[in-house]
Amino acid sequence: MIPLVKPIFGKKEKQLINEVIDSGIIASGKYVEEFEKKFTKLSKAKYGTVCSSGTTALHTALLACGIKPGDKVITTPFTFIATANSILYCGAKPVFADIDEKTFNIDPKSVEKILKKEKKVKAVICVHLYGLPCDMGELLKLKKKYKFVLIEDACQAHLAKYKNKTVGSIGDAGCFSFYATKNMTTGEGGAVLTDNLQTDKLSKKIINHGRMAHYGHDMLGYNFRLTNICAAMGIAQCDQIEKWTKQRIANAKKLSDGLKGLSFLETPFVPKGYTHVYHQYTVRIKDGLRDKFMQYLKDNGIGCGIHYPEVINKQPLYQKLGYKKGICPVAEQAVKEVISLPVHPSLSSKDINTIIKVIKGFKK
Repeated sequence: MIPLVKPIFGKKEKQLINEVIDSGIIASGKYVEEFEKKFTKLSKAKYGTVCSSGTTALHTALLACGIKPGDKVITTPFTFIATANSILYCGAKPVFADIDEKTFNIDPKSVEKILKKEKKVKAVICVHLYGLPCDMGELLKLKKKYKFVLIEDACQAHLAKYKNKTVGSIGDAGCFSFYATKNMTTGEGGAVLTDNLQTDKLSKKIINHGRMAHYGHDMLGYNFRLTNICAAMGIAQCDQIEKWTKQRIANAKKLSDGLKGLSFLETPFVPKGYTHVYHQYTVRIKDGLRDKFMQYLKDNGIGCGIHYPEVINKQPLYQKLGYKKGICPVAEQAVKEVISLPVHPSLSSKDINTIIKVIKGFKK
């Protein structure tokens, strides 16, 4: 079986983790500080706060940017549920905009329709889905026109670029995940990046019980801290992420070239000037063939997955909260057709050729 994902660990990760264990300081400490600085520099942001997960990064960013109970926050329904749930954690209300049919990312035109109708919209969370940047130019125009906070969910998009600008450093805050399956990992972990010093200071307090001093607390905070053990892994992964990203892009090109012209399959669309980092290589299967195609891949030893099988507004929790079906028709069609194929850096040329050969052998 060619696996859909395969985390990579080397001697450096083991060496640094052993250093942490030998030091006896396994909670937050100097390794966390080093990882924080290293990842912030890689992502071209001024300030960074690492934390326990991508979910806590989103929650922290919203709070640090001033989102309060009763506020409305626009986001996409086509992503992992944590994006919308982080809005609920703040007592705010998610408002779902539809997606662009080609990129699967939030559609700025749909966002503007909501902004014209809805009052109390204080923020927009855009998600750079699968590693492809959103249309940040159009979103920044809307931000200027309608005066909202723009938060980037870059949990799947480490080092992706929108017209030479690294994602996570473009909006008011950028959020990353270092979960086990991400392009780089600390097992569990996250980061909030920003160019605003006040937002960074608040983020650091929010993740650490609202501390202004060791036993001085002037705001409600949380225990969202990262450990030295996780950070040690992250330091080593930072040294490899640029190489791994190039390999992902090269693997994706081979797949797209090899799968070109198949009538039942659409390869990923990448707008000019965007750098897609392929957290997932996600294709679209037409004519209602997705489930049959998925079973065929599994039967032939090709790992695959559906990211995501349902839009958030149709999840049972959000149905209970009163969200309607049919409000984002483009997204609701996409969830029926997408499937992700292996693209990770551990794939050999033989693996890629096998994937292409198997897919070309699919009979409708």
